[in-house]
Amino acid sequence: MSNLDPTKMKDWEIAEAAQEDMKTVYQLAEEMNLDKMELLPYGHYVGKLDYINILKRLKDTKNGKYIEVTAITPTPLGEGKTTTTMGLVEGLGKIGKDVIGAIRQPSGGPTFNIKGSAAGGGLSQCIPLTDFSLGLTGDIDAITNAHNLAMVALTSRIQHEFNYGDSTLTKKNLKRLDIDPRNIAMGWAMDFSAQALREIIIGVGGKMDGFMMKSGFQITVSSEVMAILSVATDLKDMRDRMAKIVVGYDKKGNPVTTGDLEVAGAMTAIMSKAIYPNLMQTIEGQPVLVHAGPFANIAIGQSSIIADKLALKLADYHVTESGFGADIGFEKFWNLKCRFSGLTPNCSVLVCTIRALKMHGGGPSVVPGKPLDKAYTEQNLGLVERGAENLIAHLETVKKSGISPVVCINHFYTDTDEEVAVVRRIAEEAGARVALSKHWEKGGEGAKELAEAVVEACEDIPKFNFLYEDSTPLRDRIKLIAKEVYGADDVSYTPEAEAKAKTIEGDPSLSKLGTCMVKTHLSLSHDPSIKGRPKNWTLPVRDILTYSGAGFNVPVAGGIKLMPGTASDPAFRYIDVDVESGKVQGLF
Repeated sequence: MSNLDPTKMKDWEIAEAAQEDMKTVYQLAEEMNLDKMELLPYGHYVGKLDYINILKRLKDTKNGKYIEVTAITPTPLGEGKTTTTMGLVEGLGKIGKDVIGAIRQPSGGPTFNIKGSAAGGGLSQCIPLTDFSLGLTGDIDAITNAHNLAMVALTSRIQHEFNYGDSTLTKKNLKRLDIDPRNIAMGWAMDFSAQALREIIIGVGGKMDGFMMKSGFQITVSSEVMAILSVATDLKDMRDRMAKIVVGYDKKGNPVTTGDLEVAGAMTAIMSKAIYPNLMQTIEGQPVLVHAGPFANIAIGQSSIIADKLALKLADYHVTESGFGADIGFEKFWNLKCRFSGLTPNCSVLVCTIRALKMHGGGPSVVPGKPLDKAYTEQNLGLVERGAENLIAHLETVKKSGISPVVCINHFYTDTDEEVAVVRRIAEEAGARVALSKHWEKGGEGAKELAEAVVEACEDIPKFNFLYEDSTPLRDRIKLIAKEVYGADDVSYTPEAEAKAKTIEGDPSLSKLGTCMVKTHLSLSHDPSIKGRPKNWTLPVRDILTYSGAGFNVPVAGGIKLMPGTASDPAFRYIDVDVESGKVQGLF
């Protein structure tokens, strides 16, 4: 490790060098005290874990400490939340703690686009990087296929119902569902950022080519099937949830589900291996469970409940990551994931960077692919001071949950001591523990201060409470989240969203579902251009989706898209293969 210098090497170069000394998956399993048959190897360095038998064997084992990692509102470049998660796992290992991490599997969308593969960075990464970034054990492919099988079932049923009479359907043992092709609840899935497929027409051709109607694609990680993988507690729970996915509505407005289409069993069969968490490791050899997917701005954005339950039985400390900032990922961790899992967190780490604080303090725009303005590489205490309002807003959100917060200053080597001192002072005045962490540059050694602060915070007695009760009406929940988490003055609704909200509130089966908000991750508000801590604004809810299988109502605020677009300078331009060695290069 001593010869790896993040200031002079790219992340993929560091990962490739570190992989020369990484543990085999068999070594990891032995160190985790797993029985031989509880490991399902996928090659020498990646495996899946038989969660069923592990949890059965360890059912009487006391849970370890439960630590969540979130962040302030990021720049478009990201502020190193996964890097910090890996650094904290390494740091806890460095101070002698038995620790496991859990992160989400990267989507092909950002991996080949702007954000990169989300394995961490510098000396705080999850490896092997190529396996991690390019499909891993096939979980996202399984989700894509399960989702699209539901669409195959839906579109073929529409075609057959329009083409054949009831007597023919009866002969085939099919009940007429009378699906309304103008009221379809889902589209197709693809795990790339393909904006050209957001709105399409399908069934062009003759009678044998399907029913012609409007359709479209969403990115796979925003699929309800991905959300089900995140929140399912076992295979039976997954199967039950899979049958509740609403694919469309009949001509009377009644929901049509995957259960009605008799496709839920086949979808679950496709997912039957994906439900097992994946085992990987940090650069320094601590175990990391990789399970479920990202995009908390348009999905739940959490690593799975199964992964967390496993890790809490297998280690004294477990570090899990939530997507994007505390207004999005943490809020869903707090009010959805913890409600579903029944687990009580001990500590939340709030990641901030001097760079992001400067942006929120009025600094120039941060644009991927373009050099940073010198305001971000030279000292400017005024920008940091003003930008700290965003930090305080997120810190207040964490404190409302009753979880002990630790502010992590994710150190960039261009940060000055004076800038760090400003952040430390402001965070401490707000009642938080604060730690400077240099894990990107120094790995676990650089994260020891953070690790020690987290261990101390985990000794606090949790006073955990949800923001709202299960009985709270949907629009009251939305207003609570908008005011208490985002800082909005009020909420407005389009007529369509208002009508859906009233229908949900009047239906006992829908009103009890969770609330999974959808909005931009680049602002506390719905508008990505508004930085800092926005004031005097109203949250506009333009639609409400229902994910009955996952157990969510999904209010959509602003102009968020379920299918991102590919930028003009995408990451795939720099990814290639050394044809002599077969090694992939250029991932970040």
